[in-house]
Amino acid sequence: MAALAEIRGLRKTYGDVTAVNDVSFAIAQGRCTVLLGPNGAGKSTILNILAGLLRPTAGAIAFSGLPPEADRRPLIGYLPQQVALFGWMTGLEYVRMAGELTGLGRAAARERAAELLSILGLDKAKDRRIGGYSGGMKQRLGLCQALVNRPPLLILDEPVSGLDPGGRRDVLDLLRGLKDESTILFSTHILPDAEELSDDVLIIRAGAIVVDDSLATLRARHEQPLVEVELGDEATAAAWLERLSAIGGFAERRGSVVRCRFDSAEAMRDGAAAAYRLAAAEPGPVRRVHLGHTTLEDLFLRAVES
Repeated sequence: MAALAEIRGLRKTYGDVTAVNDVSFAIAQGRCTVLLGPNGAGKSTILNILAGLLRPTAGAIAFSGLPPEADRRPLIGYLPQQVALFGWMTGLEYVRMAGELTGLGRAAARERAAELLSILGLDKAKDRRIGGYSGGMKQRLGLCQALVNRPPLLILDEPVSGLDPGGRRDVLDLLRGLKDESTILFSTHILPDAEELSDDVLIIRAGAIVVDDSLATLRARHEQPLVEVELGDEATAAAWLERLSAIGGFAERRGSVVRCRFDSAEAMRDGAAAAYRLAAAEPGPVRRVHLGHTTLEDLFLRAVES
C-alpha cells in the first residue's frame, strides 16, 4: 500500500529530556491511523512536528511527490489539542479567514466556511462571536478550520475532546466519511473510538513506538475470548478473582469487574460454564456475566504497562 508520508528516525529533545526517541513509521494513503499512548508519551510532540509547528532534533519526513525541501504545510489540516481561537470574531469570519490563509479566494473561502459550519452543526451560531461558544462548539470550529482546504492529510490531536455524546458521534461519522478524500492521523484517549474508526494503530511509550500494525492484523494476532463477571463491589470482586483464577486462563480485576482471558474458544466455553456454576451457587453478588473478546484497550494496556 502506497505511503502518503514516511517518518524516519524522528527525535526531539529538550535539554536532557528526550520527548521522541528514534521514531519511524509510514502513513498509508487513504487510511486512518490512530496514535495511542499515555500522557507524556510524546503523541502531541510527534503531531506538532508533522504539522510543521516544531522542528525535530533529528530525523526526516518525506511526503509522496513532494521534494524534501518543499513546504508540506499546504497538504495538511491540523487540529491541535488546545484550539487557539479569536473570541472577538464570529465563527464564519474565523473559518473564512482560515480558508483565505490556505490560499482560497474570498468568495470560495466564505462558501467553504458556510458549508463546514453547517456540516458540523454550527450554522445557527455562525454569526455569533466565538467568545460566547461552549467548549464543544469551539472544538467543532477548530475542526472546521482543519478541513477548510480539503487537506490530503488531516492531523487531529484529541478531535472529540470536550464534546458531548451526540457531538462525539457527529464528529466520528464525519471523519468516517472523510476517509474517502483525506488520509487521517489522529490521537485519542477514547479507545472504543480508535477501534471504530482506525485502520492502522501506532502505540507510543516513553517516546518510542512499541506497536505499529493494522488493526485487522492486531485483532487476528492478539484477540482472545474472555469471560467477564461484574460484582457488586471491589471486595467481592477480589474474592472472585481467586475463584476465576482457578478455572484456567488469565484472570485480572478492574474495580468490581473480574475478567478471565482464554487461549481458545473451547477453553472459554469451559470457563464460562464454571463461572455460571459459581454465579448460580452465589447469585447475590453477581450483577452480570458476559462472554466476549479482548479489545484494543487490552492490547494498549499490555503495551504501555509491560
